[in-house]
This record gives sequence, C-alpha cells and structure tokens, in this order.
Amino acid sequence: MFGRYAALLAGVLMVSGCVSDGIGTDYAAISQKFGPPKPGHSRVVVLQEKRKGLSMAFCACDLKLDGEPIGKVAFGTYAFADRPAGRHQLVASEVMFPGDTTFNFATEPGRTYFFLLRSSERHDSVTGVSMVGGLVGGFVASAATANAANPGPAVFVALDEATARTTLAELQLAQ
Repeated sequence: MFGRYAALLAGVLMVSGCVSDGIGTDYAAISQKFGPPKPGHSRVVVLQEKRKGLSMAFCACDLKLDGEPIGKVAFGTYAFADRPAGRHQLVASEVMFPGDTTFNFATEPGRTYFFLLRSSERHDSVTGVSMVGGLVGGFVASAATANAANPGPAVFVALDEATARTTLAELQLAQ
C-alpha cells in the first residue's frame, strides 16, 4: 500500500514539474522588476487580448519600435520597450502578409503608453478568403484589398492604464 502512494506521489511530482505558472512573465512582475522608465524615457507596451472562442480575428505580428524589433505579439501576449520621450513609430508585420501597419505617436517622459493590437479588416478578409479559397483565394483577396486605408495586418488602439492593466493581468510576455 505504501508503494502505491509513493508511486502516485512520484507521478504527481513529475507531472507538476512540467506545468508552468508563468510567474515572472506577467506584467505586474515585469514592471516591478524593471521599475518605472528611466528619467527622460517613456515605456511603450503593445498587447493582444486572449482569443475569444473560435474567432480567427488575430494576427501574430512582429513588432518594431523605431525600427528595432521588440517582439512577436500573438493572442494572449504582450511586448514592451523603453525609449527616450518624443516621436515614435510602431510597425506591425506578419509573415506572408502583403503589407505593414505603421503607427506614429509621441510620448512624454516618465509615462507608460499602452496599445492594443487587433487584426485589421484587410487581414480578416485575406485570412477568411484564404481559408475558403486556399492560396489562390489569398492572392485574389490581397489584390482586391490592396488599396485599403490600412495595408497591414493590424490596428493599434490606445488604451487607458486601468483597462490595460486589467487586460495585462491575463497575458504573458512575448518571446
């Protein structure tokens, strides 16, 4: 009988060792570790909400801030970077998507700016048609939407701090 309990305990310990609780990658822990932005700098945080149901309205975007990569944000993740206050440019691109999303904004020293990343109408159209029509459908949809106001895969939406922190509590740092 003791052998069974020992084997059960050993099995539980082995399985629990494989489970990660993500401690150290949530935003509260990260911001505590790094503290506020350095004097004269601001922090830019880009996040994408968790996927809701079977929705395909998400993009796995590679992000650049002022031309420097800051991470790949997919659903349920975020990326951040500290930069000197002033004018900045975020660029979102996605592998095999025929365009980039560019977003220009200005920051003030000591502040943190939060942006929600959502898939663009063009991205949703191209993805939907690709799923039904395959590669040829994707090419046709890309050509048909080539003159869209936003040629890229994403839309950046500015968030207030309270909303952003609530959403970030459920997300993990992008790799």
